[in-house]
Order: sequence, then structure tokens, then C-alpha cells
Amino acid sequence: MLFRFLFIAFLFILIEIYSFQAVKTLVKTKWILNSYLIVSTLLFVFIIYSFTQFDRSVGQTKQTMMTMGLMLLIYIPKIVVTLVLFGEDVYRVIVGSVYYFVDNDNGDFLKSRRKFVSQIGLGLAAIPFLSLIYGMTFGKYNYKVIKQRIFFPDLPESFDGFTITHISDVHSGSFDNPEKINYAIDLINEQEADMILFTGDIVNTHAKEMHPWIDSFKRIKDYQFGKYSVLGNHDYGEYVTWPSEKDKEKNFQDIKNLYGDIDFKLLLNEHTFIEKGNDRIAIVGVENWGLHFGEKGDVNLASANLKKEDFKILMSHDPSHWENVVKKHEKHFHLTLSGHTHGMQFGIEIPGFFKWSLAQYVYKQWAGLYEEFGRYIYVNRGFGFHAYPGRVGIMPEITVIQLKKGEKLA
Repeated sequence: MLFRFLFIAFLFILIEIYSFQAVKTLVKTKWILNSYLIVSTLLFVFIIYSFTQFDRSVGQTKQTMMTMGLMLLIYIPKIVVTLVLFGEDVYRVIVGSVYYFVDNDNGDFLKSRRKFVSQIGLGLAAIPFLSLIYGMTFGKYNYKVIKQRIFFPDLPESFDGFTITHISDVHSGSFDNPEKINYAIDLINEQEADMILFTGDIVNTHAKEMHPWIDSFKRIKDYQFGKYSVLGNHDYGEYVTWPSEKDKEKNFQDIKNLYGDIDFKLLLNEHTFIEKGNDRIAIVGVENWGLHFGEKGDVNLASANLKKEDFKILMSHDPSHWENVVKKHEKHFHLTLSGHTHGMQFGIEIPGFFKWSLAQYVYKQWAGLYEEFGRYIYVNRGFGFHAYPGRVGIMPEITVIQLKKGEKLA
């Protein structure tokens, strides 16, 4: 523990030294440099103090989210500067060694830091700085409607063209703008879908977080074929310390009731059939199953008495369930809907061309549609936000999925 603390402290000191060097190379006015040092020190002390005040019996609050946002806003740009200047130092050492030992140049071993390198470092640092500000002010409510068509050879005839609105990861405890939330609800209602599925995380931790937003989410219109949901990892209250097991269980029961309060049918390791014409499909819902967050979901129980030939849509909050259990399951789950990753709320996405986020180094399926063995998973990027109070590049999502019968066209 001590070694880890010392290592982290060393990194922060290194980052601050390099950042100051970049500023010092460009700015010569003493009072500006002194002001930079004072402000940097105060912000560092404030961030450390705020994190030490974290109360595990309360969990995440808007204050802790703002502290996280402030830390990222300050230190990601400084890390960029550090990498640029550290790269220059590596170059200076190599060149200095060549001149000193090979060419017998007895001048300065390390040449002076070049001004244009500091300019490049600070210029590059401005990109994440401005992006993070955008993410915290506009990005977190910049809702995108993403439409996805998926082909299945064995889709029952009556369901050809059937549409599903999919939302996930509401995290109502993070909301701070009723106007934006109601705008998002209007977007959901504007989609001409046959049913809506919600794949969990209605709160961050406490059921009371959702109470101010119940009326807004009750505005989600009725769907001909229903409104169904499952639980996410945050719905279990596992991330705080409770006064007693009884309090934890009461909160869990209250959270389960929330789904009913907004008129969604919560599926707890069970399934239901949706009938249309002479055909039917199964909607299967499991509790949370996550490689990193516990395995409460039981897909075998949820699909009891279902046949391999039955067309099945599985709702499972965490996509690691699909990767580790579902995609090769003998019952053949045609389509799985998940969320959970949020795409880390930070990344780069050019639809149809390029997609990158740190999430991909943790989850093999982290945003959008994936297929293996003729089985599909769609990972929703999330409706809300958590920890970092913003979104950069990976925007909040409302998905509309259309089921089509037949083979996908090349």
C-alpha cells in the first residue's frame, strides 16, 4: 500500500514538474508563473481533500462527480504535456550522448528545451481540455437515436419488421437538468416502435435517487407489445456500506419497485412470450451477470422450458455475460441486449468508419452490434452518466432495433 501511494505521488509530482516546465518555456513573467503554481497547488489540495471526504455509506454524490470531472479536466491535459516533453527529453538524452561520447563534444550534455515543443504539448493538451468541458456542459445530454436493422433467417414471419426501442443505464442519481431529461423522453416517444426494453441501472445506488424523475419516465408511452426491464449491477446497492443488511434489502426491494412505478415489467430470471399473428417470440430477462460484478443472473432458469427453436431476445445488463456464457449457449439466444459499459463515456466514434474507447480493453463487446455463431448482441451506450459527469465522443443513446427475416445483404 505504501509503495503504491509513493508511486502515485511520484507520478503526480512528475506531471506537475513537466507541466510547469512547458509553461515556463513560454511564459517569462514571474507573477504569472507564481500564480500558476499557487492555483495548481490549491486545486491539487482541493481534489485530494474532496476524495478523502468520500462517504461510503452515502456513495457517489454530485460533489464526488464534480471532483472527478475536475481531476480529469486538470490532469489529462497535463499528462498530454508530460508525454510530449518526456519524449523530447528522451530525444535530448540520445542526441546529447551521441555528441558527448561519439563526437567528443564537451558542450552541454542536454541542449535547452525547445520552445516549439512546449507549444506543441500545450496545443495538444487543449484538445482534451476543451473536450472535457464540452462533455460536462453539453455532451452528457447530447442524446443520439441510433437505428439498427438485424436479419434472422428463422425470425417468425409475423415479426418481420418488428421494432424495439432499447434504453439502458439511466443512472438517475446523476441527473441535474429536468428539461434535458424530458427532451430525451420525448425522443423515446417519437420513435415508432412496437415495444421498449430497458436493460438496467435505474439508479446509482439508492432508490430515492429516482423519486424526482418518476413522473418524467412515466411519460414513456404505452407500447402495443409491452415495456420490459431487467436489473443492472448498480441496482443491487453493492457500492456503499449499509447500516444493516435489512436496510440494504429494503433499498433493493424499493429499486425493484421503481421499475413498476414507471410502468415497466421487471423480469427476474424469467421469460415471457410476445404473440403476433400466429407467431410468438420469447423475451428473456436475467438478473445481473458480470465477470467483474457478480453472477446473479441465471440464464438456464430464465429460459426453462424454452426450446432451441424458439426465437429469443435476451436482456442481460452486462455484455461479459454474452461473451462468457450466452453466445455458445445450447438454447441459442438469437439477440441479446446489454448496456453497462457506457463506452467509458469517453472515446472517438465516426459512425461506420471508426470506433475507439478505453472500454474496448475491458469488454470485447462494448458499444453497438456484434455477431458470432449467428447470434447477435447489441450494447447500448447508456442513457445517463456515472462517475465522470459528462460524455466525450460516446454520446447517450436511444436505440431502435428492427428485426428482419432473411439473410443480411452483402
